[in-house]
This record gives sequence, structure tokens and C-alpha cells, in this order.
Amino acid sequence: MAAPLLEKLSESLGSPEPAVRLILSILIGYPCALVYRHILFHKPATVIHLFHTLSGLALAAFNFGPQIFHSVLCVVIQFLMLRLMGRTVTTILSSFTFQMVYLLAGYYYTATEEYDIKWTMPHCVLTLKLIGLAFDYYDGGKEPSQLNEDQKKGALPSVPSLLEVGGFSYFYGGFLVGPQFTMRSYQKLVAGELTDCPGQPPNSVIPAMKRFGLGLLCLVIYTIFSPYYPDSYYLTDEYEAQPFWYRCVFILLWAKVILYKYVSCWVIAEGVCILTGLGYNGVVDGKHQWDACANMKVWLFETTPLFGGTILSFNINTNAWAARHIFKRLKFVGNKTLSHVATLLFLTIWHGLHSGYFLCFSMEFFIITVERQALALVKDSPLLTKVSNSALYPLIYIIQQFVHWLFMGYPLVPFCLFTYDKWLKVYSSVYFCGHVFFLATYLIIPYLRKALVPKKERSEKKQD
Repeated sequence: MAAPLLEKLSESLGSPEPAVRLILSILIGYPCALVYRHILFHKPATVIHLFHTLSGLALAAFNFGPQIFHSVLCVVIQFLMLRLMGRTVTTILSSFTFQMVYLLAGYYYTATEEYDIKWTMPHCVLTLKLIGLAFDYYDGGKEPSQLNEDQKKGALPSVPSLLEVGGFSYFYGGFLVGPQFTMRSYQKLVAGELTDCPGQPPNSVIPAMKRFGLGLLCLVIYTIFSPYYPDSYYLTDEYEAQPFWYRCVFILLWAKVILYKYVSCWVIAEGVCILTGLGYNGVVDGKHQWDACANMKVWLFETTPLFGGTILSFNINTNAWAARHIFKRLKFVGNKTLSHVATLLFLTIWHGLHSGYFLCFSMEFFIITVERQALALVKDSPLLTKVSNSALYPLIYIIQQFVHWLFMGYPLVPFCLFTYDKWLKVYSSVYFCGHVFFLATYLIIPYLRKALVPKKERSEKKQD
């Protein structure tokens, strides 16, 4: 059974060899973690940094061959910036500009119209790490009173060594697909501080295996069902000839399946981080937590009927990075909406240069805006609040989930099809129903608010 599954996986993830290499590389993180736990845990920091660096470089070379020089160059230049420029705004601006321009140049010269596994995939993860490193080093020179809680946790008291930056950058649990973590967390890992047993390797085997098992289940689901929902089907005459309802349902089911590609990789990689101890997140209510590197809240992802809930459950550490280093640092702008737009624009460009990314994130912003207005309407309207808390809720939940996943898949179409000619053809085939639905909802909500919200509450809301 394993051979057919592997063959299907190869076909669904892109060209066979890169897909298999990627999955194997993520899985190799587990024996690497065991080596760290049982052989290197009490060894000097230099030895551990060297092991992490060489392990990550080996996995990079296994996947991308001589193209690993791109990441090595960016790591060395980032280190030199920290050393030579110090804790200055110039360091942050130089780091941000260089790392982003290098990544975008990589996208420009390697981009195709298909989903390819190439050196830019782990490099986009590395880009955020290195930019965040500059921010954290800068924060380390400030007074604690000038920093928020997230900045205090990440602030670096001194400049890291080149080997330390290498271990942080190439750590096998996060180099290929994430998650994001700070240099400070990595330093605590190497110092043996991220453990529930002081002085001993963490008791994290069972939590790690649970994430491994869950990730493997998601991978199997994706491998089995993805051949039935290929991206290429959107561009066939057969899809266009199907009834309107069928085209919409296909988008819904396709979205559920396609996202398992990301879920499986992230959850399996999270298990590696937990096994080393990097996933240790302290004690809550007497229980040790292992979710510091969680990139997915799978239960929330599967059960939430809200677009906002899906976003909160998906690619968590990248979103947290963007919130910490982009959104919150734009506080001086004095406008949350503008800061939100700027953050989404950054994430759009960070993903790539295809027009589909811009359309996806702009649709996401509009959908979330409309959903927040709709939730506020339900909260402020006594009638809608009563209905939502009544025995009708199970039916409402089913309808919500249908709408949720139909229109969650809608902005994913351009995200996965990339180019203008492809996603426009699909949107035309479903008559731009997502745009029409959310624009109509956005325009109707003010009138519903007048009809369903008591005048007194409308006045209080307006004053707020």
C-alpha cells in the first residue's frame, strides 16, 4: 500500500522527485532530534550549533543541490550586518531591504506557472527569520519599559556568533517549511532550558509522536483525495461544462483537500520541534505545554464556521511574526486598518509576485471585514442573538460551514493558479459569485442594522 500512496503523493505535490525529497527531509528531522536529545544534549553550545547547521545544510543540499549558496550568502551577510552596523535602525532597514529584494529576485528568476518545489520555498522561511533577527537584536538595546511583552521575549542581549546564526537558520525542525521561532528561543534550546525536566532531555516523545501521527494522517488524506481534485481541472472544458452548483461544490471540496498539503507538512515539522524541546511552552494549569511551535490548530481549523477562525488556526507562527514585526511596529501610523493593509501587502509580496497572491489577500481582507460587521450585527441585534442561541443553531452552523468553506476556497483559487488568465477563467465560470456575495452583504448590512438594532444601541455603537 505504501508504494501507491508515495506515487500518488509525488504526482499531487508536483514533479515526483522534489516532492518525495521534501517529505523525506522533514521526516529526517526526527532522527536528527533524537541525536540531539541522546547524544548532544549535554555537549557544549558550539558542538550543538555545528550539528544543527550541518544537518540543515545537508538537507538543503539533498533538496536543492548547489543552490544552497543562496541561503548561505544571506545568512553570512545578515551576520555581517549585525556585527558591523550594530543596534541601529539602519541595520533593520538594510536587513529588510536586502533579504526581501534577494527573495523577490529569486521569485522573479525561478517563477513558473506551476507549483514548483525549489530553493525559494525554504528561503522565504529563512527571510523572515533573518529579518526578525535584526529586529530582535535592535530591541535588545532598548530599556525593557520601551518594549511590549513579545519584544521582551525575543530581545537579544548580545550579538550572536556566526555559528549561532547558522544553527538558528538551518535548524532541521524549521528550515524547510517552518515554523518561525526567535533566536532567543533557539538559544534557550541549546542551553537546555526548554525542558520539563531541568538538566535532562524533555519528556516530549509522546507529544511529538501525537503530532507526527496527526500530520501523517493529514498527509494520507491529502495523498488519497488530491488526485480527484487537481488544480488543472479548473482549466478543462469538462469543468466549464458542469452545472453552476457543481462548480461551486468542487471549489469547496478542493479547498478542504488542497490545504491538507500545508497542514500535514507543518504538523509533522512541529513534532520535530517538540521532540527537541523547542516546542516547550511552560506550564498552564499544572500541565506542561508543547505548543510553542504550533503552526496549526487542527481542531479549530476543522470545526470553526468563521473565516477569522480559519485564519487564526492556519500558519500561526508566520501570522504571529507578521503581527509582531509589521502590524505592531506600525503603531505610530495611528490607524489599525492601514496597519492591517500594510501587513497583508507584505505577506502578499513575501509569498511571490504572481497576481493571484494579490487577489487572494485582498479578498481575504474584504471577507474578514464583512464577517466582522456581520458578527457585530448579530451581537447588537436582540432578534439575531436570540435566533443564534436557539435550537436552530445546528442548522445555522451547517449553513455557516457551507458558506465558510465555499468562500474560503474562492480566494484560494488565484492563490494556487497564480496567473491572471487562469484565475479569471475560473472566476468567470462561477460568475464572480464570491465578489458579488460579499459586496452585496457589505452594502446590505447597514440597512439590516437600522432595521434590527434598537436605535439606542446604534447610537452607543456610533459614539464608541
